[in-house]
Amino acid sequence: MDPIDSNNSLNDEALLASLALTLVTGVGPHLQANLLNAFGDAASVFKQSVESLLSVDGVGPKVASQIISGKHQSTAVEMRNRCTELNVGLLQKGIAPYPSILSDVNDSPAILYVRGQLLPQDELAIAIVGSRRCTAYGRRQAERLASSLARAGFTIVSGLARGIDAAAHRGALNAGGRTIAVMATGVREIYPPEHAELAVNVTESGALVSEFPLDQKPRPGLFPQRNRIISGLSLGVIVVEATRNSGSLYTARHAMEQGREVFALPGNVDSLASEGSHDLIRDGVTLIRNVDDVLSELGPLAKPATSRDEMPVHDPRELNLNPQEKEILNHISSSPIHVEDILRSTQLELSRVLSTLTVLEMKRFIRRLPGNLMVRNH
Repeated sequence: MDPIDSNNSLNDEALLASLALTLVTGVGPHLQANLLNAFGDAASVFKQSVESLLSVDGVGPKVASQIISGKHQSTAVEMRNRCTELNVGLLQKGIAPYPSILSDVNDSPAILYVRGQLLPQDELAIAIVGSRRCTAYGRRQAERLASSLARAGFTIVSGLARGIDAAAHRGALNAGGRTIAVMATGVREIYPPEHAELAVNVTESGALVSEFPLDQKPRPGLFPQRNRIISGLSLGVIVVEATRNSGSLYTARHAMEQGREVFALPGNVDSLASEGSHDLIRDGVTLIRNVDDVLSELGPLAKPATSRDEMPVHDPRELNLNPQEKEILNHISSSPIHVEDILRSTQLELSRVLSTLTVLEMKRFIRRLPGNLMVRNH
């Protein structure tokens, strides 16, 4: 698949209107959603009278006057130009290449700033979150899980914070995988500052993503707000180590509201650092020990098949297979099938089928039984 070009819509009038609306002081994600529900799109919002704007729930006189002032359109053009100069992408919700998995979230950002590169394969993502003041055990487990999931083809999403977040990003990078850091600051304002080098590494194997303007500095209220994006970009969220007041519990709650899977890794029963994680497990969140536990809970992922080319996905890793591997795998089920029958069921050359079977076997999608029979692993 071709990589996403984050700058292909920069001259679009609709994008500039959406960007301008995000720059209006006092207009957060929920108020943006109310305005768009009332008037259809961002460009229409700016054409409203004060009276019309005041009829929207949450809009007061100050916000209404800000919207009709007209100053934010020129600010949006300046921001767009700065993004172009700095090679920062601007993505508009609902329009490719904005991640479709995030578009489906009700209060997802109207605009995403992207430093680095998003790829279509990043829709196969898992978030790993936890405490900033983690233990050595938590850091080690976060790295282990991130590395294993990255090798299985997942993109690792986290928040670039100290502790578990940083361990998750590093685990993915050390495994040669991809990772996305969702920031509570602008993508040009790295926080914490000691993660500047890590941020560069993330951009080289993934992306820094934010809903906030380029130079937004850290503020306490912005960290819980960004957590909904971490979960929104992911198929599931793993809480590695969380105290009872950990911000990662907000991410878990967002995940539940968004219909994502939530997993928790247990710690020592008397560990204060894992009290929040243990509460999640007590309340019904899936306990995990390793990557196999995650994979077994996530599959099957696919929608009902409508054709032979749209077979169910039993394992999330299948989404990373090439078309030839998918075609061969689709001929193999939990019932043993002879290699000769597989050869007869496809138009591919014999040598290509045999080599693909070997690759699928090495990747542990299938296994060989006595008598030259093949069966799918589950």
